[in-house]
Amino acid sequence: MITGPTRRAAGVDLIAAAHGTADPRGIREVRELVRLMARQSPGIPISLGFVDVDVPALPGLVRRVVADSNQAVVVPLLLSGGYHVYVDVAAEADRYPGRVRTAPALGPSPVLAEILADRLDNLGRVDHVVLAAAGSSDPRALADCSETADLLSARVHRPVSVGYLSGAGERLAAVLSRTPGRVAVATYLLAPGFFADRVRRLAAGRPVTRPLGADPRLAALAVQRYHEALRPSYAAAGL
Repeated sequence: MITGPTRRAAGVDLIAAAHGTADPRGIREVRELVRLMARQSPGIPISLGFVDVDVPALPGLVRRVVADSNQAVVVPLLLSGGYHVYVDVAAEADRYPGRVRTAPALGPSPVLAEILADRLDNLGRVDHVVLAAAGSSDPRALADCSETADLLSARVHRPVSVGYLSGAGERLAAVLSRTPGRVAVATYLLAPGFFADRVRRLAAGRPVTRPLGADPRLAALAVQRYHEALRPSYAAAGL
């Protein structure tokens, strides 16, 4: 179980910041994703913290890692930007200037569109895809989800709309009700839990993909975000 800093190794620490969930299925999936990241990058010390719900809470974990190893990169295991990325995660860099860097959210990315496309079976029987996202009150997060929908549409050669489970965007139920033809639902969530169960209920028998989960490509993307944050040009841009 990866919940705290690993032993010090060569390189700057990577702190994976997940949302957290009360559902044990979701926690297991996130931990398995972090284990994949560790197996892909054995020289990088990796730990897992949470911005909400679960422990260890991100601020306390960052404090312990910085005290032990001086420098770290916080990589959000979040699919789009929003409050947790621009406030919670960003606060750690502000708290430890020059010692903690932050990476952007995992999405939008062609990698995520590739995973989503691979999960959609029998596209010959699908006229339209609805991307089911958690949602946010931050317009930047909604824009990220819209970009992901465009990337997915380009891959599957079908129109893709976005329906949200919370926040400011159009709700999933409303999008499904107005979308004609044969519809498949692409679950744009990291792990199983309350939202994923709700997507399946709202889909009302339509094909639904499973959450992105512990996919090796997702793990590689998270590690890529870490390396990008360490580039001098990235740091100079204030990202």
